[in-house]
Amino acid sequence: MSTGVRRRMGVEERRQQLIGVALDLFSRRSPDEVSIDEIASAAGISRPLVYHYFPGKLSLYEAALKRASEDLASRFAEPREGPLGARLHRVMGRFFDFVDEHGPGFSALMRGGPAVGSTTTNALVDSVRQAAFDQILSHLGVSEASPRLELVVRSWISLAESTALIWLDGRRIPRAELEKQLVQDFAALAAVSAAYDESMAAVLRGALREEPAESPFGELVGRLIALAS
Repeated sequence: MSTGVRRRMGVEERRQQLIGVALDLFSRRSPDEVSIDEIASAAGISRPLVYHYFPGKLSLYEAALKRASEDLASRFAEPREGPLGARLHRVMGRFFDFVDEHGPGFSALMRGGPAVGSTTTNALVDSVRQAAFDQILSHLGVSEASPRLELVVRSWISLAESTALIWLDGRRIPRAELEKQLVQDFAALAAVSAAYDESMAAVLRGALREEPAESPFGELVGRLIALAS
């Protein structure tokens, strides 16, 4: 039989609850539109108690952003098994899952939100980009990127970010098409660079060696041949 007595949360448990509540609210609306009162109400506590655990909304936003950034970074992790195109396709699927789940928060972070420009926010965004960069190098079997390869990979990561932001603004292009297109964009960027640099050509040949005809890379080659005929 329930006594109706609410269990008292420990300090860290309460902090984690507030971060989860804030992240949920920031995921559904721009952080600028979410008030401390709403966060307190959703957590079932008073406004002063929120301030007991966090000095203000900015610090709570940064804590929620840290959790979200760790989640996003983990979505670039993929076993190094099978064709590269299929691996990148699965990564893009998880990336867009995150964008879909955290749309307003993702958009606010990239376009301008309450913590944009802060040292903490910049470091978190950079950590996600670096995690993505490191994962792509791992998929390519490269331990240290040449200047051209670094340019290709970092340009592609920026392209994925901007594509996601454009997609969020009305979702006018089917998500599945964009996921495949981004995989093909990576191959296209690498191919252009390979045309000017033999080391890039070697990386690209190694990446494409085991690609089946029906892979995103194979489909791109077929489409380009059709355009040229």
